[in-house]
Amino acid sequence: MPSEDPLVRDQRSTQQATSEARRDALARMVRKTVTFVVFLALLAGLYTGYKAFGQAIDDAQQDWAVVGSVLPRTDNLNMPPLSEIFGQFGETPGGQDQIYIKILFDEALFTLREAAVGFVVGLIIGMAIALVLAQWRRLEQGLLPYVIASQTIPLIAIAPIIVIWGRKNFDVFPWEWQNWMSVAIIATYLTFFPVAVNGLRGLQAARPENKELMASYAANWGQTLWRLRLPASLPYLFAAFKIAATSSIVGAIVGEISAGVEGGLGRRILREAFNYTTGPDRLFASVLGAAVLGIFVFLVVIGVERLVVGRQGKGAVV
Repeated sequence: MPSEDPLVRDQRSTQQATSEARRDALARMVRKTVTFVVFLALLAGLYTGYKAFGQAIDDAQQDWAVVGSVLPRTDNLNMPPLSEIFGQFGETPGGQDQIYIKILFDEALFTLREAAVGFVVGLIIGMAIALVLAQWRRLEQGLLPYVIASQTIPLIAIAPIIVIWGRKNFDVFPWEWQNWMSVAIIATYLTFFPVAVNGLRGLQAARPENKELMASYAANWGQTLWRLRLPASLPYLFAAFKIAATSSIVGAIVGEISAGVEGGLGRRILREAFNYTTGPDRLFASVLGAAVLGIFVFLVVIGVERLVVGRQGKGAVV
């Protein structure tokens, strides 16, 4: 019986390994999806169970001082039923010609644009800071504490200032400055910090023997950065990107609320908060819409991470 061609055998082994890798990836995805669904079901069950318990005892302060005091009251004003909250997505608010989920979708796209611009600009600024600090250690010791201290400024305090500056002083650009651009700056403020800190840590993460090897090849700073430091920093960077992506959504929403910018989820949440006593379920629905947007950008970063870091066979830093 003739022996099998080694080339054919290697191809078959490669195909088998690829198939097994795909099955493993699919199995991991299914497990994570099931875990997430179970987690949501548990949250819904906890919400419904707590509400039922509170209504059963009528939030009695004499016997159950925690319910309605430390924990929220369980009446429909404070805790609308889940059926009413999710039912709002299919309702058409008064004075509107679209169902609520379509309104939230359009406003989420508006907020996503602000957050995306803030994320990209924050990524550029954060990486620039990381590169400069990684190159000059004395500068790192002097400036890094101020980079960290910059995050102690209350966002809600500087948001109106940035919007007013944008309206008054940002007319030097060749385009007309709009309020959403100021909100993007607010998103940038929350985005650059994790990128700068994790980027600095990642750029310093290359092994000493690898640095010595690059030095033995007489590699210059740019070659070492591109071929060694940046690849070594990718797991750290993507850990920062996950934080930065969700932070950009938070920054955009808070910026819209603080600065009164119309068109996004922040203004929608503020508007529904004013009408809370007549429609609390709609406020809950708008907050859920903001949460879904944050989860979406997080999943996008995870997808890009798998394409980039996964090819190098490196795990993400959690």
